[in-house]
Amino acid sequence: MIKAAIFDFDGTLLNRDESVRLFIEGQYRRLNNLLGNISREKYVSRFIELDNRGYVWKDIVYQRIVKEFDITKITWQELLQDYMNEFKHNCVPFSNLINMLEKLKNNNLILGIITNGIGKFQMNNIKALGIEKYFEVILISEWEGIKKPEPKIFNRAMEQLKILPFEGIFVGDHPVNDVKGAQNVGMKGVWKQDSQWNHVEADFIINDLAELPSIIAKLGNLNIESC
Repeated sequence: MIKAAIFDFDGTLLNRDESVRLFIEGQYRRLNNLLGNISREKYVSRFIELDNRGYVWKDIVYQRIVKEFDITKITWQELLQDYMNEFKHNCVPFSNLINMLEKLKNNNLILGIITNGIGKFQMNNIKALGIEKYFEVILISEWEGIKKPEPKIFNRAMEQLKILPFEGIFVGDHPVNDVKGAQNVGMKGVWKQDSQWNHVEADFIINDLAELPSIIAKLGNLNIESC
């Protein structure tokens, strides 16, 4: 029986692609007078390209942007601080997020998050979606000193949730960090589809969070209707 569902955050609960676009367009509008003669299209597209869907930290991104566009009226450190301060105001959830979490909690599933990233920044984004209250455990790699797909961070979550591997299911968008990482410690791995990858080997594949309750119901014979 499945007792717990553990989630990745970026790209799984948070629509990061949309959130990043909203943020960087907003940053351009707010700081336009300091950015020189860069067009909005160039600034936005270059940031998104350098960001590489979150796999390049923003100190590197902003250093490159300042150098490439010869920005002199604002430093890369100030742009980075603006990112740290403002991103949380642009967080966009995936469809059916709250409905899905409510259904799982109402059926006594215990919930957790394991996410790679900077502690305070990630926690601010989780809070921005209004979902912190649903989770018994939130592990963020900076604060834990380990990151996915290292087995230790998955095991730590299971220990804190007081479950065995076969009692847990992990949902994420990354084939290695999330799906394979969870499977390597004995959990079921659910891949939330992402166009960046094809032919991912997972125990289950979903396109929408609304599909998850019925999968867990089948695994655990719980009376959970789909969202």
